[in-house]
Amino acid sequence: MDERVLIVDDAAFMRKMIKDILVTNGYEVVGEAKDGNEAIDMFTELNPDVVTLDITMPEKDGLTALKEIRSIDPSATVVMCSAMGQQSIVIEAIQSGAKDFIVKPFQPERVLEAMKKAVS
Repeated sequence: MDERVLIVDDAAFMRKMIKDILVTNGYEVVGEAKDGNEAIDMFTELNPDVVTLDITMPEKDGLTALKEIRSIDPSATVVMCSAMGQQSIVIEAIQSGAKDFIVKPFQPERVLEAMKKAVS
């Protein structure tokens, strides 16, 4: 497998939760960012295969970061994460190029399903 993943979430425990699920299942976590600005810088620097991107973050939110990442690389693979399962945000994220959407609290099976879907 060996997909290289950048995890973006303002909560350190959420990054750790996603990282533990992914590493246990053969993914390589190449970086962690705590806001949208860091996400864009690290995406450019690390060129990951997949980005997991929280929606609600300080500095720059996930939807804005998603749009900027996709403008840098239109083929970027991004999976959105959020506690808010609001339909309008899910629709906007998918229309903006997100491959899938995971709602917190994370179920490991759902995280892995979203990653497989994103990279296939």
